[in-house]
Amino acid sequence: MNHKLSLSALVCIMSCMLAASAFADRNLFKGGHAKYIFQLNTFPDESIFLDVVDTPSVDHFGDLRLKFSGQKDAVRLAADYQLLAGKGDGFVIASSLPGNLLIPQRIPTDEFRLMDLTHVISQDSNSVLVHRLDRLYVDITSANAVARIGRQAVSWGNGLIYTPMDFFNPFDPAAVDKEYKTGDDMLYGQYLRQNGDDLQAVWVLRRDISGDVSSDVDSIAAKYHGFAGEKEYDLLVAQHFDDKVFGLGGITNVGGGVWRGDITLTDTETDNVFSLVTSLSYSWIGWGKNTSGILEYFYNGFGIDDGNYSPAALANNPDLVERIVRGELFTLGRHYLAASATVEMTPLWLLTPNAFINLSDASMLAQLVSAYDLKQDLQLLAALGVPIGAPGTEYGGIDSAVPGKTFSTSLSVFAQLAWYF
Repeated sequence: MNHKLSLSALVCIMSCMLAASAFADRNLFKGGHAKYIFQLNTFPDESIFLDVVDTPSVDHFGDLRLKFSGQKDAVRLAADYQLLAGKGDGFVIASSLPGNLLIPQRIPTDEFRLMDLTHVISQDSNSVLVHRLDRLYVDITSANAVARIGRQAVSWGNGLIYTPMDFFNPFDPAAVDKEYKTGDDMLYGQYLRQNGDDLQAVWVLRRDISGDVSSDVDSIAAKYHGFAGEKEYDLLVAQHFDDKVFGLGGITNVGGGVWRGDITLTDTETDNVFSLVTSLSYSWIGWGKNTSGILEYFYNGFGIDDGNYSPAALANNPDLVERIVRGELFTLGRHYLAASATVEMTPLWLLTPNAFINLSDASMLAQLVSAYDLKQDLQLLAALGVPIGAPGTEYGGIDSAVPGKTFSTSLSVFAQLAWYF
């Protein structure tokens, strides 16, 4: 089976299904958003990015999301349409340095998803215009169970910044806008017990590098979430690509704070790999401001522990590389400490300083995020990022294999204006 269902065919199917459900819910349009994003990056003299662009680099993005749903009795159909546009130097960098681990994907693709619901309207070396369906699923619900089939998103685990138990399109820990995860094509089920515990299961279907639907690249996972007094716990078992994954997580109160964490064991073809995340979060009033803080430690069992991120060292760690390529990991090292505090400057303005520290090489990313509600449906999100570290470190810029050149950046600026309707 190597013929993907095209976006136009899915749009037709979706339209017919929505029309069929219209008699049950005539208001099918459920709102959405329009976002404009501005990104600026500066580069030090030794950056290899200066070989293809000038400093600073500037990118512009547009994101239109329209949400639709219709329901009849226990059956509900939902669809999210996206129109994405991008233009700028980041596309030049991506096209000039293809396949590099440290260059993020600019626009989502469906290259390895079961359904091809993305269509490129236009594209050149520094711009792209794409429309796609990021959600398209059918829900069937009962009093204590949910079954969902189609393109959707699921989030598991107790990590607040790093998420080893969440291997379905997790967010980059340093991502500023975490409103929507990219959807995957899956079967999802949830059963709720009378005591409040629940069992969730997913089957994510994918295509391999040849475009064929193959069980070798599927994910089948189940997670049990339970309560033990005031404590909560999670038990995970999964077959993820070629690996078996087992997980244990929990949440409990410690004094006036919340302690949470996850530990996973991944049985790969060559080794058993442990990863762990644990955090303490606490809320207080300081200087007359409502404040919440997080301190989180992450042990990345797949990471490199000696600070050597050279091309040869990465080539010798294929388990790490393939997880970065698949978008499951965003860190190269072994030990990380993250600190975050959200301060309510006013009821409409939240200020969040963050620090992401690679303890293995003493480099870090310092970040300051501001979220301001201009009006009820209008928000301005902005962030300033500064990587700190010596050349050769993760945040200082790793070796590019070109003598005297590193994959390094300096100051970065992110600004997003979002209108919700």
